[in-house]
Amino acid sequence: MSLRDRIGIDIGRRMRLEDGIEWAAKHGVRHIDIQLDTAANAVTTFDDRRAAGVHAACDKYGIHLGLHTLSATNVAEYSPYLSDAMDQYLRSYVDIYPKLRIDTAIERLKRIAAYAEKKGARLLLENHNKEPETAEIHYVPFTLEEFLYYDQQIQSPNFRLSFTVNHAHLVPEGIAGFCDALDFSRVGEVRLADCIRLGHEVHLVPGKGDLDFADMFRRVEAKGYQGHYMSAFGSMDDMLAARDYLVAQAKKAGVV
Repeated sequence: MSLRDRIGIDIGRRMRLEDGIEWAAKHGVRHIDIQLDTAANAVTTFDDRRAAGVHAACDKYGIHLGLHTLSATNVAEYSPYLSDAMDQYLRSYVDIYPKLRIDTAIERLKRIAAYAEKKGARLLLENHNKEPETAEIHYVPFTLEEFLYYDQQIQSPNFRLSFTVNHAHLVPEGIAGFCDALDFSRVGEVRLADCIRLGHEVHLVPGKGDLDFADMFRRVEAKGYQGHYMSAFGSMDDMLAARDYLVAQAKKAGVV
């Protein structure tokens, strides 16, 4: 990329974001900053549809979008009420950024789901594992909220969820939270491995971590799930041998 292409423009509050993207594309500007505080660009005006449109336009023109908070805000604010308001203000800027990314992914999955319908294939979307804050890549969806959002947005008969219990065990919602919230008529697979509660991504042989498989089977089966379980840990022999352990855990929960 040339030096000229690396020099961006801070639009600030000068125009509506969508108009700013078009303006940047017309003038060959690759990087823009925008402020989401007032009028047409207030952060509260970015619903799912608008966020998806913004991200699609940035992808179309190859534009990198930066969100620039109002300089007048005091990030060192400590006064009662104002301090809480500042936290909420900054969080709103952070929250809108992944929304712009997620909606693009959803639109792509909608397209491939439509293609799968034509081909008679079934797509399964997994709840991914969390990554450390310092990781270069962060998977989406990995929280319950994100997982439910994807499911709600992609209403195709050929699209289902792949519920990975060990990934759910890594986040605060936990397996119990996922089981309570998920519509298991939408679950096409339950994936199994052990790990450490709220820990890191590992696929341990069942019994080597602290995941309660008996409770997991009880919760999943109680939701009316009749689909298959998929082992994903260790060696082929490990997975083969673990079936007896898993069946025994299910029996402990009253699952025959």
